[in-house]
Amino acid sequence: MDLKNLFSKISFDSSSKEQPTKKDAPTHWIKCPECSSLMFFKEVEAQNNICPKCNFHMRIGAKRRIEIITDEGSFVEYDADLKPNDPLKFVDKMSYKKRVQEAEKKTGRTSSVVSGEATIDGMGVQLAVFDFSFMGGSLGSVEGEKIVRAVNRAIEKHQGLIIVSASGGARMQESTFALMQMAKTSAALKRLDHAKLPYISVLTDPTMGGVSASFAFLGDIIMAEPGALIGFAGQRVIKQTIGADLPEGFQRAEFLLEKGSIDMVVNRSNMKKTISDLLKMFSKEKVAN
Repeated sequence: MDLKNLFSKISFDSSSKEQPTKKDAPTHWIKCPECSSLMFFKEVEAQNNICPKCNFHMRIGAKRRIEIITDEGSFVEYDADLKPNDPLKFVDKMSYKKRVQEAEKKTGRTSSVVSGEATIDGMGVQLAVFDFSFMGGSLGSVEGEKIVRAVNRAIEKHQGLIIVSASGGARMQESTFALMQMAKTSAALKRLDHAKLPYISVLTDPTMGGVSASFAFLGDIIMAEPGALIGFAGQRVIKQTIGADLPEGFQRAEFLLEKGSIDMVVNRSNMKKTISDLLKMFSKEKVAN
């Protein structure tokens, strides 16, 4: 047997075979960012994107968030046609206009807030949910306007308001226009308070900057998910400013609960029931008064 001719017919060149790209390759497994456990993605999804090994709450989008806390099929979106403009013609590494276009292509929406009306265990509520995947959930003019309109609808329909925050803070590309949303939303919430309607603020990972410095901490009830990063400035900035070492985990939900800055830390799987119970409690108080 001519071994030379035999092996010459066998190709060892794997480059000729079409290899799946990372984008096309199947992703059936998820690695937990906290404990590094490798898990089947359906198992994680079934537990609302919570690691079954260490209870780490992974970030989720606005759509999934709405599905978890509202009655099935009850959510009706409002103000989806609102789009940010570029009043300052802002440009850094790329133009603000281009960044918005990329975020819109990535998420399929025009802002970092999805707002609308839904029911939770049959009770009507107004809902505003931040999506961190849209420019880091940053607060701009459109986001502030959506929140104010949600407040107005809550007052008009005598409903409670729920805002789920997931944001890096005010949108730098809009400068003062973004910062003014802090005052605008806070003033609107004061009107909601005068109407004696409940506002429940849900803080998720992360809730930082101008969002935490305004409406996120103005709720009648302030709840957070386990392990959520919550604060104003970053840890390094604070340490450089005060020149002192900081407590371990001082910007995490559990630390803030211990110090009385928030009211409760609620597991994502229990979030809907907790919100429902609170709405019923507020409703009974209103009737009693």
